[in-house]
Amino acid sequence: MTKRIDYRFLILALAWMTVIFWFSSQSTLFHLPDSLLDTIFKKSSHAAAYGVLWTLWWLATGRRPWLALALTIGYAISDEWHQTFVPGRHGQWFDVGVDATGALLAMAFIHQRWDSVVRR
Repeated sequence: MTKRIDYRFLILALAWMTVIFWFSSQSTLFHLPDSLLDTIFKKSSHAAAYGVLWTLWWLATGRRPWLALALTIGYAISDEWHQTFVPGRHGQWFDVGVDATGALLAMAFIHQRWDSVVRR
């Protein structure tokens, strides 16, 4: 069976990348009053956003998990580099790690759920 690109999910992945790019282009984002909660919220948002991106790439690439992971992490790296050009923002390797963690969690979740569906 040949795995084909699903253009519907390709368009959704590109649209989601545009949303991420827009947020990364903002010089300032809102802050929660408590700095610890602010950090937890923002890092969780990073992980969730890249978990969604991995899922969209997984669906777009014909359910190729490692290709989806490479595309997601590649975008995370380019997004952090992009932030180095935005006044008030800083690209951080730590955030790439957070993004990759979100993608890996999505990958693990989908793998577990997919296996349970296929085995039925």
